[in-house]
Amino acid sequence: MLDKVKNEQKRKVLVVDDEIINRMMLGNIVEKNYEVLYAENGQEALDIIRKDGKNISAILLDLMMPVMDGFMLLDTLKEEDLLKETPVIVLTSEVTAEVQSIRMGAVDFIKKPYDNPEVILTRIQRIIELFEDRQLIETVEYDFTGLYTKDFFLEYMSQIDAKDPQSLRDTVAFDVEHFHLIQEIHGKTVADEILSYMGSNIRDFLESHPGIAGRWDADQFYMYVTHLEDTKELEELVERLSNYSPDITVRVHAGIYTAVAQDVEEERKTAAAKSACNTLSNNYTKVIAAYNEKLHEEEVYAEKLINDMDDAMNEKQFKVYMQPKYDVTGEEPKITGAEALVRWQHPELGMVSPGRFIPLFEGNGLVQRLDHYIWEETARIIAGWKEKYRRAIPVSVNVSRIDLYDPEIKTKLLNIIEKYHLEKKDLHLEITESAYAEDMDIALKVIASLQNEGFLIEMDDFGSGFSSLNMLSRMPIDALKFDMQFARTIDTDQKQYHLVESLIGFARMLGVMTIAEGVENKEQYLAMKKAGCNIIQGYYFSKPLAEEEFVHYIEELKEETC
Repeated sequence: MLDKVKNEQKRKVLVVDDEIINRMMLGNIVEKNYEVLYAENGQEALDIIRKDGKNISAILLDLMMPVMDGFMLLDTLKEEDLLKETPVIVLTSEVTAEVQSIRMGAVDFIKKPYDNPEVILTRIQRIIELFEDRQLIETVEYDFTGLYTKDFFLEYMSQIDAKDPQSLRDTVAFDVEHFHLIQEIHGKTVADEILSYMGSNIRDFLESHPGIAGRWDADQFYMYVTHLEDTKELEELVERLSNYSPDITVRVHAGIYTAVAQDVEEERKTAAAKSACNTLSNNYTKVIAAYNEKLHEEEVYAEKLINDMDDAMNEKQFKVYMQPKYDVTGEEPKITGAEALVRWQHPELGMVSPGRFIPLFEGNGLVQRLDHYIWEETARIIAGWKEKYRRAIPVSVNVSRIDLYDPEIKTKLLNIIEKYHLEKKDLHLEITESAYAEDMDIALKVIASLQNEGFLIEMDDFGSGFSSLNMLSRMPIDALKFDMQFARTIDTDQKQYHLVESLIGFARMLGVMTIAEGVENKEQYLAMKKAGCNIIQGYYFSKPLAEEEFVHYIEELKEETC
């Protein structure tokens, strides 16, 4: 062990003693393994510690000295909170002094005279190692905001409950809305300052409310405190957390979970508080939400859907529905394709709306598996049309943002095309506007590769995000699909009509088809047609249809070409 110390960069040890003989004697022993600094009294030592304390690994301190003795130095170091940084080993021959100095913050003592150099070196080394290990643990225990890291926070929650299982406590989750934008706009330094500001205010709150606090996942803070009968003080805390600076908008929300049952696991408590907090996303009127029975029921429902997904795929509970698309450029609208939509025929829950399970699967990554399932099922259906009716119409399928990160996406799509003996034009790929806007470089590269391979690319939900016309000109697309919000008011709002008309004109210049979805009545249909839209889908023509219901459209097309 001592050989290892010799091979490392030498640590600094400060020897504080007014007797030159004692200083030199101890220095000769210590300098074998450490760089030695010397001080003749406590004041001289204090000046060195204030200047270079973080680089000093141990202080060897005599107690009886002029100017400032060892006891006075220990008092000063304790007041200035410097004892946490460097261990002090007292040099003395008096037993009573040993006990007093340790009570004042010293960690060990070395007896005079120094008659066993090897023992002295070993004790100093052991003290330094133990102190450095403790500092390492504390570094992991706390993050830079001064709050517990995740593992320690959860462990201390458990210990608090074990010691006092009967008391009622609240788990509180704090979240900074759109924190990533703050970091992008103002930089990491300012973002970290905001987090530190929040940590400081939360610690202040805990001085009058017994409990603990932690931070993880960048901008998410948690408290575990004695039950708050009145949330007024918590509302005031949230307000303080949001008032970092008049020049920077910081919007903080809080969610509360009160566990009445004593056997609720720690992570379940924090998840429940976070769920309550999430309900306030984009809410500008409320700052606090409590976890309630409705949220609990929704979470249980969501958990069941997640757990049942494997069985749903194996048993083909997910059904592909087709919504027809009509070409309206001629005198009479003609069916030109369809969009594949998914429905879940659950054996216990009945027909589950995609509005329930798709956002859930998007949040946990399962949507990628669902997409692949729909691609395959859609290809199977198209192949069946070709075999039975000698006719097929192109069907568009959804490609989620997460799919674009799959390096095998092109290979998987080509394998499906080959397996069902389809042409690439049979399967159109719908990619949402937000997928283009986020991670632009990755999206453009992957989508351009798919387009070059021969797949027709439709940008879905155009107008729901933040795409500029300049961005639109760079994007690899074959069709522009307007968000359904455009159709809802195009027949009643002249500004909306002229906007759509202008966008259609721009798309025409780019050589891109336009598609309108969500068209529900004749007036909307006529307005879209007048504006120059190429293709329309919506309840005006047809609701989404089950596979067997859609067959008559195929038969109708077959008759037209006979």
